[in-house]
Amino acid sequence: MGDHMAKGEEFQKKAEKKINGWGLFGSKYEDAADLYAKSANHFKLAKSWDRAGSVFIKLSNCYLKVDSKHEAATAYVDASNCYKKTSTKGAISCLDKAVNIFMENGKDSMAARYCKEIGDLYELEQNNEKAILYFERAAEFFETGGGATSANQCKLKVAQFSAQLEQYPKAIQIYEEVAQTSLNNNLLKYGVRGHLLNAGLCQLCRGDIVAITNALERYQDLDLTFSRTREYKLLADLASAIDEEDVAKFTDAVKEFDSITPLDPWKTTLLLRVKEALKAKELEEEELV
Repeated sequence: MGDHMAKGEEFQKKAEKKINGWGLFGSKYEDAADLYAKSANHFKLAKSWDRAGSVFIKLSNCYLKVDSKHEAATAYVDASNCYKKTSTKGAISCLDKAVNIFMENGKDSMAARYCKEIGDLYELEQNNEKAILYFERAAEFFETGGGATSANQCKLKVAQFSAQLEQYPKAIQIYEEVAQTSLNNNLLKYGVRGHLLNAGLCQLCRGDIVAITNALERYQDLDLTFSRTREYKLLADLASAIDEEDVAKFTDAVKEFDSITPLDPWKTTLLLRVKEALKAKELEEEELV
């Protein structure tokens, strides 16, 4: 460890001396880049992640001086991987710079990959608003590069977080669009009923019984097999319970579904919101009597 730290510092000093000394402009930055790369890798071996990250940033700046855009972006990604060990904020900052360089260089698939990675980091930080922004950008880049499946995965993340933030119309639109596009794909069509279930749960959260009924009719037209699924039965039973303002019926429908297909935390959260609203409405009416 100590030996690697010493080597890292030695190569960093040599790189800085090279930049500050005399020499041809391009040549001295190329030489410094080689030295910074060695320095950063020694700091990595010493598990000095912040030092390695900071040197990778210096390396990126050297590459930018000689217009080596791809190498500069890659160095920012390397810096990000180091900062992930110590600072999510630092990792995101470096990845953001890498994305901008890849984007300017027309590397949409690379920009998409690292936008998605930023979205994943914001998800870990539970910053859903920022996660949405980067998953949306990733989806756009993936679509430009012809990566429809990856684009859909990012869109579904946007829908998931939008629903958590009670932005139900946005979530519904995405789930319905992904269901529509998945129908004609043999690999994706089996996920359609799950997307329609998620869209339906968001409809329930809005509490508009007419909209819920209309949506269920549309979903049956969209996928002719949907009305025979347990997902459809759950949504129809819940809609009926809401219409009748029957909390017990609502609870029984959820329990029945959950006993065969366990509900994930996201669905459970949405169902609890609907149930609480239903209970509040029931209580309100009891008070009026």
